[in-house]
Amino acid sequence: MSSSPDGIPAQPPERVIARLRSNARRLFFPSLVLIATAGAVGFLAGRVGEVWEIVLLWSSAAAVVLLLFLLPLAAWLSRRYTITNRRLILRHGFFVRVRQELLHSRGYDVSVRRTWLQSLFRSGDILINSGLDHPVVLKDVPKADQVQRALSELMDHSQTVVAVRRQQSESVSDETTVWGAR
Repeated sequence: MSSSPDGIPAQPPERVIARLRSNARRLFFPSLVLIATAGAVGFLAGRVGEVWEIVLLWSSAAAVVLLLFLLPLAAWLSRRYTITNRRLILRHGFFVRVRQELLHSRGYDVSVRRTWLQSLFRSGDILINSGLDHPVVLKDVPKADQVQRALSELMDHSQTVVAVRRQQSESVSDETTVWGAR
């Protein structure tokens, strides 16, 4: 490891450990709605003959697809979690983007909360208590136990690196100063 001009070891470059989203299970029912809407439009398109019926059919199908498929898909795509060797980055929001960062070196408590359905898919909500009023929640993350272990290890490693740097910067040099000597 190289050191900076002031003698403190330089930090290694930040690496991305994992990029996560909520479990794609949330898109099951919206996908069923899309398939059912396509089937209904295909079935009914040949049975209606009036122009207003055709316009009503296609406009109602478009509204159903927009509200019950595209909006849930956009909401699922807009929530991302990135774990690096230095921090945890949470991004969410569609019209208003929110980005939140938690440094591993600050320390936090990590716990997993699961429903019975999440247990079946080995996913879960990861609660990160960093001393704020409300804990930060990574919602329905796949392989929640593995993510919890990784966050704990990254936090422990980061705290030891910070402690070593702090100790090196605060330590007295080994040189002996002779008072009064020129």
